[in-house]
This record gives sequence, structure tokens and C-alpha cells, in this order.
Amino acid sequence: MGFAHVMANFDPVGWIVFLTLVLMSVMSIYWIVMNFFKNMRLKSSSDRVVSTFWETPNAQDAIRYMEEQPRSEPFSKIALDAAQAAAHHQRHEGSRLVESLNRSEFVDRALRQAVTRESGRLESGLTVLATVGATAPFVGLLGTVWGIYHALVKIGATGQASIDAVAGPVGEALIMTAIGLFVAIPAVLAYNFFVRLNRVTNNKFDTFAHDLHDFFATGSRVGELAAKR
Repeated sequence: MGFAHVMANFDPVGWIVFLTLVLMSVMSIYWIVMNFFKNMRLKSSSDRVVSTFWETPNAQDAIRYMEEQPRSEPFSKIALDAAQAAAHHQRHEGSRLVESLNRSEFVDRALRQAVTRESGRLESGLTVLATVGATAPFVGLLGTVWGIYHALVKIGATGQASIDAVAGPVGEALIMTAIGLFVAIPAVLAYNFFVRLNRVTNNKFDTFAHDLHDFFATGSRVGELAAKR
């Protein structure tokens, strides 16, 4: 008696429930691993990229440095979008576009779009983790209910209602609930962990975007302006 015995007695519904839980587990593990390495890579590079950008004395060299960053590096993409917006606004001075939006508003709009885009990319896979964490226990419970139903039908057919006859099949059916919880708990923990990391990263996005806005709109960061006064 045990899980092997349960699998040997699976009917089509039991197999569907079991394979669904296996698929959920594989998807959950995949996104946990992907998000873990993505966040670790971002954590190790973000401070370096931002500090190097501000420490570069020449603006063109700083922009060139951002262009050399990997495509997956979000801070460089935000800076490049701001630089492109400022350059575009400068090239079209006197046009109707420039008359409707000043330089500050034009850069601000580009930065908002860039931050929203990069924030959305941070959330890849979180919907899967949230879905697995919320539904896996119920999928396992469905397997348990279905297993108990078949166990009771079999007991009724044999006419044996002793503790031994009931406890074994019902206990085996409960294994499906345990599998559902085993799949759901890591997904929930990982989801909360990555949401926390993303919140910290989004705060860094906002801070960097504000500094970029000041820089491309006025030519100096807020701290630099205060120091000059």
C-alpha cells in the first residue's frame, strides 16, 4: 500500500489530476529558477551600471556605455529611452510636437513608458506562480475526493466496512492532497519573495528615472543643482 499502489489504480480522472499537478510543478520550478537568476543578475549589475553612468563625465560616453550593456539590462534601456526622447525633442524644435510638449514633459513621458515596460518584464512568470499556488491544492483535493468516492464505491460493493477496509483506500486518496500542497507551497513562497524583490527594483527604477528626468530636462541632477546654489 502506498503511492505506487495509488498510481496502479488510477483511472483517467486520477491520471489527469496527477499529470496536471506534475505540469504545474514543472512550470513552477522553471519560473522560480528563471526569476531567481534574473534577479541575482540584475542585483549584481544595477548598482554598477547606474554608478558608472553618473560617474562618466561626458554625456555621450555615458550614453555609449549604456548602449554596450546587454539587452536584458533594464537601467540602460531606461536611460537610452530618456536620451533618445531628449535628442528627438531637440531635433524637432519649432515643430508642432515641441510646441505642444516642452522638453521636460516629453522626457517625462518617455521615462514613464520605459519604467512601465521594464517593470512589466520583471513580472514575467509571477502570474504562473500565483496561479499554481492558488489552484494546486484544489486540484489535489479534487483527486482526493475522486479517490475517496471510488474507495467508498468499492467498499460498498464488497460489503466490508471495517476500519482496515476504509482507512487504507481513504489514506491513499489523501496523497493527492499532499501532492497539491507540495506543489503549491514553494510557488506561494517564491511568488512572495519575487514580489518583494520586484518592489525594491521598481523603487530603483523610479529613483533613476527621476534623476534622468532632471538631467535631460535641466542638464544636472537635483543634487548637483543644490550643490551649485
